[in-house]
Amino acid sequence: MERSGDRERRRSSAPHECERRIEAAVQPAGENDDDVGVCGCGRLPRRPREEDEASRNPEPDERQQGAAHHEPTVPSRAVSGVLFTCAGQRVDIVTAFRRAGAWTLATDVNQLAPALYHADAHAFVPRVDDPTYVDALQSLVLEHEVGLIVPLTDLDHGVLARATDRLAALVLLPAPEVVDALADKWLAHALFVDNGIGSPPTWLPEDVPADVEFPVLVKARRGFGSRGIYRCNDRRELEFFLDYATETSIVQSCCRGEEFSIDLFCDLDSRCLNAVPRTMIESKGGESIKGMTIADDELVEVGRHVSETLRLVGPANVQCFREPDGTHVVTDINPRFGGAFPLPTAAGSRFPELALALAAGERPEPRLGDYRSGLYMTRFFGELVLTAGPNGTLEPFAQELPQHS
Repeated sequence: MERSGDRERRRSSAPHECERRIEAAVQPAGENDDDVGVCGCGRLPRRPREEDEASRNPEPDERQQGAAHHEPTVPSRAVSGVLFTCAGQRVDIVTAFRRAGAWTLATDVNQLAPALYHADAHAFVPRVDDPTYVDALQSLVLEHEVGLIVPLTDLDHGVLARATDRLAALVLLPAPEVVDALADKWLAHALFVDNGIGSPPTWLPEDVPADVEFPVLVKARRGFGSRGIYRCNDRRELEFFLDYATETSIVQSCCRGEEFSIDLFCDLDSRCLNAVPRTMIESKGGESIKGMTIADDELVEVGRHVSETLRLVGPANVQCFREPDGTHVVTDINPRFGGAFPLPTAAGSRFPELALALAAGERPEPRLGDYRSGLYMTRFFGELVLTAGPNGTLEPFAQELPQHS
């Protein structure tokens, strides 16, 4: 774990770090672990008190260097400690917040979740369906002076959205009713239609019209990561997959245009601060592994309109199709950072800095279209080797490579 003195020095320079554009640094990440066992809630050394931190001023030359070389683009008041829930494999997000100057605390139920070991500190918490889950998070918030909670999967959105009054930190989620609707593909379709947002024709299984045009998709109502999705080319296949599916499903028309994703970030008033559209070159298991940022004002406007109409808060990923007639239909919205987070980060989205500014009580102005297009991302596997530590803990293992003469 980082020594307190080192952490204080890094935190004291955070205002300058928040003014720097994050350079492209694609970190390996994948889907989060959702089948994990229950572990006890770990305890961590207490963070230094604010008055102790204030007593350690940055070195004069460090302040002068920051003032001389960085123009403020995002307000840079003292940054907060950030707690990540369901950290799983989202090493990319945790490390991006650290680069932005935040002190990071990652939590998970799984001792082998790799993102835990890339944070400044980590703790083990109960499962999200455990009645003590929120209490465990609140204890960590108070103990470590956390100012911002960032959920990294959909698993605990409903719980956290209803616990904002109990958690003494800003939770980056929209209202519970929006969270609930976006987690259910049938309710999401109804929400889109009710708000004038284009959505593919969608039916409950018993309401599929006799003359439905194929192909169609059978989708799990509460599926994620492309799980429970089956393409049906005729009525026989439709009936088969509706019977085969193990979860409650919907039926949705196949879109015929090109698919895009829009990564965006909204403030607490649901103003869209930035939106970065990208292509979907290749995906596996619902996770984007190859894509490219594009300059497309229409897609930026789709992201702004959808997010502000639905009153989103914090990060979101909008998945949509541009149909042959030029219209846009939205198929999914995830109110969290998207799986391809490193790409908009490399493009200059500054989502971590915006989140930290909100936690500091600031109100950054929208900078729609302020990103770099033409950046490609291609994913690869990474690994973290751990070794047994004291009292049954695990620690990163730094293997020394043989020296060659």
